[in-house]
Amino acid sequence: MRVFFTGGSGKAGKWAIRHLQAQGHHVVNVDQTPSGLDCPELLVDLCDAGQVIGAMSQFVDFPELDAGTGVPTYDAVVHFAAIPRVMIGTDGECFRQNTLTTYNVIEAAVKLGVPKVIFASSETTYGVCFADGEVKPEFVPIDETHPTVPHDSYAMSKVCNEATARSFQARTGRDIYGLRINNVIEPQEYTEMFPAFMQDPALRRRNIFAYIDARDLGHMVDCCLKTDGLGYEVFNVANDDLSVGITSQEVIERFYQGVEVRHEMGPRETFFSNRKARSMVGFNPQHSWRDVLA
Repeated sequence: MRVFFTGGSGKAGKWAIRHLQAQGHHVVNVDQTPSGLDCPELLVDLCDAGQVIGAMSQFVDFPELDAGTGVPTYDAVVHFAAIPRVMIGTDGECFRQNTLTTYNVIEAAVKLGVPKVIFASSETTYGVCFADGEVKPEFVPIDETHPTVPHDSYAMSKVCNEATARSFQARTGRDIYGLRINNVIEPQEYTEMFPAFMQDPALRRRNIFAYIDARDLGHMVDCCLKTDGLGYEVFNVANDDLSVGITSQEVIERFYQGVEVRHEMGPRETFFSNRKARSMVGFNPQHSWRDVLA
């Protein structure tokens, strides 16, 4: 597939693009800074609607000119570009850029006839991650039916983006899938970060004791590219196991007293349920910090 990928210069985007390329997809990275990846790139301000639709409808590489058949179209758009969290710039600017870029990208995609859009939403939509103080989920494990009541501008932007995507899908009938991505972990970060999580599980409370390996996130994007006909859907994206060394039951006893437990959980089962992604698009994560650390 020919894929218009925004935000490929970022942490998650680089791994996703590498995985998609390994699966045979032709990926064009669209960002404000070069990625260093071996793929065509366009430097674009996604807050500018004209630049977005222009980038999505132009040549991107010399071999495309040689064919003499006009500008090739895209089979899918993957939108990862965003200010990645609060407390980088101002809250208002985080909200403005994240909502405006998502609107511009999806609008351009549907007007140009791209049949599929996959966009990055977030674990933060459930209101736990960036809350002022401690907010507990209404039930565990958290699945996509859990209320999304954000407490911060980043999470607000992601909830707005989901509403934007649902509206475009309802109007056009295209496949538009949102990924509520948990904390993205690169392979080298297991040895850098996870020993501290073993010592103090409370460090993972805001991430609902979950994580997503960057390589498995790329796999999830590929699963969505290969799954047609779902209309509008959102999916939690996390690895199968906890990001701490204690058991699920110990997590419940220490951190989720009084919280409804929806079903009996396995000893290492994630509290950020990925069952919907597994059943609907064939998501099957392969990596775990337990493969690296004893």
